[in-house]
Amino acid sequence: MKIQKAVITAAGRDQKHLPLQTIVSATGESKTAIELILEEVFSAGIRSVALVIAPGQTEAFRSAAGAHVGQITFIEQEEPKGYGHAVLCAAAFTEQDPFLLLVGDHLYLSNNPVSCVRQLLEVASVEQCAVSAVQATREGKLAYYGAVSGKHIPGSKKLYVVEQMLEKPTPTVAEQELITPGLRQGHYLCFFGMHVLTPLTMRLLAEAMKSAENILPLTASLALAAKTERHLAMEIEGQRYNIGEPYGLLRAQLAMALAGPQRDEILTTLVELMATHR
Repeated sequence: MKIQKAVITAAGRDQKHLPLQTIVSATGESKTAIELILEEVFSAGIRSVALVIAPGQTEAFRSAAGAHVGQITFIEQEEPKGYGHAVLCAAAFTEQDPFLLLVGDHLYLSNNPVSCVRQLLEVASVEQCAVSAVQATREGKLAYYGAVSGKHIPGSKKLYVVEQMLEKPTPTVAEQELITPGLRQGHYLCFFGMHVLTPLTMRLLAEAMKSAENILPLTASLALAAKTERHLAMEIEGQRYNIGEPYGLLRAQLAMALAGPQRDEILTTLVELMATHR
């Protein structure tokens, strides 16, 4: 399964301005969040991207997209009908092809030389199926993420066959329905903010849209697809930074700085700040 298309959603009410924020990359360059995301996507081999945005935001995102703007199709989500609807807006772009899906308010740092996006694409290519990137996440963060449970694939430390998916479960519900053997107590496999999906997902979203009252979520259609075709969860070797969380942009900026050549200087500054502000 060769994945050459990607969909990035950035149309949510609390999300639409976040990808336009400027951050200093690990190499010391000032770039917008969406530019950093696009660079990771295109460097992993994706050839074209659909960027789903709120009405009236096209020029702002075109300006913020950087050097790859010519490879981007801008799609405005005319009404705020949810994450699933935002993905469905790109159905004409993805056609009958598998595609990479990312959210526009997450930044990533890999723990190894292979980027987070490339890690996911390589597994999807080998396994020839849908794959959702996940990360073991403490229960206090469940309010921000969809979560899954699954069983380890024999011989693999990072792949699971998905059994259950729930959107932003409470800790009580997660404890009852999403326990995954091998994780630390109070930790769950939560979405990392990127998936490789098949055309089945778009068909299920289109069907669900017919009966949706106001908001069309994504996770319910993903869960239904996982009961029809093979769907894996993959623990990514890296970190996600949700810049929509309180101080999320600050955490992302610190992570970028500590991953760069000025690490020692940044650590010294942090120690000084901690000593000064108690």
